[in-house]
Amino acid sequence: MTPTAPATLEERITRSLVGAAVGDALGGPVEGYSPEQIAERHGGRVHGIVGPWNGDDWRTARPIAPYHKGDGHVTDDTLMTHALVRVYAKVRDHLDAYAVADHLVPDLMTTPRWIPELEAEALPLHRIFLAEKWLVTRIHYGHTDPREAGTGNIVNCGAAMYMAPVGLVNAANPAGAYAEALDIAGAHQSSYGREAAGVFAAGVAAACAPGATPDSVVDACLSLAKDGTRAAIETVCDTASRYSDFESALVPLRQAVAPYDTVGPDYRAPSLGARRPSRIHSIEELPVALAMLLISRGDYRHAVLGSVNYGRDCDSIATMSGALAGALGAEIPPDWAKTVAESSRLDLQAPATTLTEVTREIFTRDTARRRTHETAHAELS
Repeated sequence: MTPTAPATLEERITRSLVGAAVGDALGGPVEGYSPEQIAERHGGRVHGIVGPWNGDDWRTARPIAPYHKGDGHVTDDTLMTHALVRVYAKVRDHLDAYAVADHLVPDLMTTPRWIPELEAEALPLHRIFLAEKWLVTRIHYGHTDPREAGTGNIVNCGAAMYMAPVGLVNAANPAGAYAEALDIAGAHQSSYGREAAGVFAAGVAAACAPGATPDSVVDACLSLAKDGTRAAIETVCDTASRYSDFESALVPLRQAVAPYDTVGPDYRAPSLGARRPSRIHSIEELPVALAMLLISRGDYRHAVLGSVNYGRDCDSIATMSGALAGALGAEIPPDWAKTVAESSRLDLQAPATTLTEVTREIFTRDTARRRTHETAHAELS
């Protein structure tokens, strides 16, 4: 049997971005529910793309209305990810908080796009969650310094969920991805929400390295993560190492992450301490996504279905695990990708093609900058 050639940079970028979008679409219709509720509603675990939780009543059923979650529709996770790719396409270099202010915020405010969950063309601003609307409120209306705009926002996975492009631009350079994501996310989040954005980007970058494995990805994340984020990843991934299937791990993973999670046991009724800044807490989504990557041994389908059936904020968990598995080189089920692209009316390949071109340009610039630095340092020495 001929060995499979390692995935190229272009293939990793494509599989990561497509994998994130497909994971998002699979998780959307069961977001906010528990594994038990999901199993009861669907007669067992979710094994692919499913329809809205409330069937044909999705337009009016609370708390989902007016969003058509299900049937392969992506959510705000993918809308924000693609928006960030568009910023890279404009800047064509590393980004910072000012790029968010100069490009991302205007994109969200001024350019109508097809919004799958609304089944209409609208401004992305009309779909994104309150934690993302904060970007517009603070930067556009409040004229806040972009580097400090995230201070005061609720602390959640809002920034982390769309940071895969940062990891891909910094492929095989986790420390670079971590630093860049922290700068970008400063416009959006603070505390452990911002930290998770940096660590997730680092994980995606680590997954792109030749010979990377789920274990090496987690090790790279742990080498950079701080405070409660590091503790949560270590604890949850240690728990995950004892399992080889997501079914038996669902309850133990929730128990492992619970001490670090501020939302509380009832996802739809957050605790009084929910989403407040802290050095000892962590968002739930990133540690669980890394855990699913470990349990699945990097297999895309297993990682994403584990994330989806975990429930709670499972569209973002599946977005992250899907991006990580794709960056490792795992192939995305073609039927899932086709259905999501057609149902969401999105070209899932185009953002990857664009980001691949930009990544190569940035690497060329980085190399030239490094050579200039080396020459100057040699003269000084």
